[in-house]
Amino acid sequence: MTADDSFDRLDDDDYPAYTMGRAAEMLGTTQGFLRAVGEARLITPLRSAGGHRRYSRYQLRIAARARELVDQGTPIEAACRIVILEDQLEEAQRINAQYRRAAESLKPPPAA
Repeated sequence: MTADDSFDRLDDDDYPAYTMGRAAEMLGTTQGFLRAVGEARLITPLRSAGGHRRYSRYQLRIAARARELVDQGTPIEAACRIVILEDQLEEAQRINAQYRRAAESLKPPPAA
């Protein structure tokens, strides 16, 4: 792997670039909160060769949304479930939009 390959990964939302400590600092939360959202199966951090948790930007956005809900008084398990459902809905809407675009492109042109 070259240095250029490493820099390209930093643009990848799924690249596990952040340690638990850095992730907690970025979210303004505790490492315990990150462990709790992991236990609730909201996010599953990758592990480094040494076994340390590593988080991606995508996972941090998901955890940040859960934190917003928890800060509003939602129990952590419920917050995690809400975020999972929101994420599933967003994905379903994206897929539906793709299907609509594909169907539109297959329609014959209007008769003149």
